[in-house]
Amino acid sequence: MNERYYSLDVFRGATVALMILVNNPGSWEHIFPPLDHSPWNGCTPTDLVFPFFLFAVGNAFAFVMPKMEQKGSAYFLKKIVKRSIIIFLIGILLQWSPFLMYQNGHLVGKPWTWFTDDDDVVTGVRILGVLQRIALCYFFAALIIYYFKPKVTAIICIGLLLLYWWMCYTFGTKPDPYSLQHYFGIPIDKLILGEAHMYKGEGVAFDPEGICSTLTAIIQVIFGYFAGRYIRTKGKNFEMLSQLFIAGILLMFAGYCWDMIYPINKKIWTSSYTIYTTGLAMVTLGILIYFIEFKNAKNVWSKFFNAFGRNPLFIFILSGFLPRVLRLIRIPFIDEYGDKTFINPFEWFYEYVCKPLSNIHFNKWIITSDLRIGSLIYALCLITFYWSIAYWMDKRKVYIKV
Repeated sequence: MNERYYSLDVFRGATVALMILVNNPGSWEHIFPPLDHSPWNGCTPTDLVFPFFLFAVGNAFAFVMPKMEQKGSAYFLKKIVKRSIIIFLIGILLQWSPFLMYQNGHLVGKPWTWFTDDDDVVTGVRILGVLQRIALCYFFAALIIYYFKPKVTAIICIGLLLLYWWMCYTFGTKPDPYSLQHYFGIPIDKLILGEAHMYKGEGVAFDPEGICSTLTAIIQVIFGYFAGRYIRTKGKNFEMLSQLFIAGILLMFAGYCWDMIYPINKKIWTSSYTIYTTGLAMVTLGILIYFIEFKNAKNVWSKFFNAFGRNPLFIFILSGFLPRVLRLIRIPFIDEYGDKTFINPFEWFYEYVCKPLSNIHFNKWIITSDLRIGSLIYALCLITFYWSIAYWMDKRKVYIKV
């Protein structure tokens, strides 16, 4: 049975919307806790965005897999390899964009590597990232799904989850092999990628989309495929829905229990994190299926997220590319310390439109002054902006696919 599930588009679209929300605060220094990643161990709503998206990739693959099987291995390999390479290259080009940068106050071409303004630290274009991980996970998950039977695939998933746990514990240094300082994957990333091309948001060279942690992220796509395959073959009935809920709750419980000895951690994508977030994704998808497919609750909110779900990859790329381009436009600005600097148009919008809204007034009195409010308003404005583009494209049936 290959019924159309509107709820799957809504799930994918909601994930993209949340991704834009958490990636585009007005100020990274002023974020409400649920909209920020966990500092290390733990899981906030923000930490659910990426695994939910990979889960959605697997869901979608379950619905196109029958067509690929009918067309044979040559068609399958050509399609998978081409799509994976394109997404990976787009990811690198997005990191490199807009191919220009300011150095010592002058606009110059952005090389593969360069020295920072103080000329003592070499940095470069980051090789890995969100799109690159999506490409790698899609490629390897597709190969495993296509060439192995479901039972064997399930055994492979369990084996890889346990293998990664063993690798983290065995090759990580003591006393805490799961910490940033002792994670075994960092030396491997430095050796293969080069420190200059790694993410440094943690204050050191550490890539949250690193090579080793991609292993368990691949499993996230396969779990999404299993859920999508089950939904597709069972059809829209309460037996399917109830079993989806039960599976999701069991996975959440298993991940929570595993967390006691192997912490749930997005940044190194631990095995406990993989099954915990997969369980949450199943429960969330089950809720959407119940209301949208069973109760026919197709209203404003579902249509809003559906617009994102129709062009998820394009909207995500646009939301990453546009801010990078606008950084080339420099508007003079005096910061809170009285120093002269420059801001781009998006930053100008935050400083002069959204940030002042952080003060809530009532009867000429300031009730609260919380800069997190202005930061959130800015993020919501960007979601509305990108949604308007997604809605326009959907209305004109413009769907950009790789």
